[in-house]
Amino acid sequence: MPGSGKSVIVEALVKRLKRQNVRVQVVSVDMLRRLMTPKPTYSETERDVVYAAIAFVAKLLTENHVNVVIDATGNRRRYRDNARKMIPEFIEAYVRCPLEICIERESKRGRSFMAPKYIYKRGLSGEAPTVPGLGVPYEEPLHPEVAVDSDRTSPEECAQKIQNALTKRVQNNYS
Repeated sequence: MPGSGKSVIVEALVKRLKRQNVRVQVVSVDMLRRLMTPKPTYSETERDVVYAAIAFVAKLLTENHVNVVIDATGNRRRYRDNARKMIPEFIEAYVRCPLEICIERESKRGRSFMAPKYIYKRGLSGEAPTVPGLGVPYEEPLHPEVAVDSDRTSPEECAQKIQNALTKRVQNNYS
């Protein structure tokens, strides 16, 4: 969910991978959304289009042997399922965090990572009725390849656990 620590964990994961000379491209839903919908409404239809586009971009990159990390909330299972169908080596990393901690973090966030600011404050006031976990559902993953608890684990430890899952996937594919 917004404020769970996804972008900070992605940043730590990318640093870890680059230290091991693994080239990786981050595809951010917030960055893509700014390009596609400069004045976003966050409607279901708009989200469907944006999440289909992010999966397609990731698919194209992976087909060209680019390692991709998608930084996105993906509040609907169908968004993640679509990416899984399109990208053979897709790994779902679930960043778990209680809503109240997400709200607290987001209210104190310095860097926004291109995400809209004060999303929960605006959601709780009714100004932004489509905030995942408040106005629209956040559908938890049923079978993620890896799950991390960002409220109890540092971003670096979360990144390590995700990297371990990636390494395991690669080893299983080449054994």
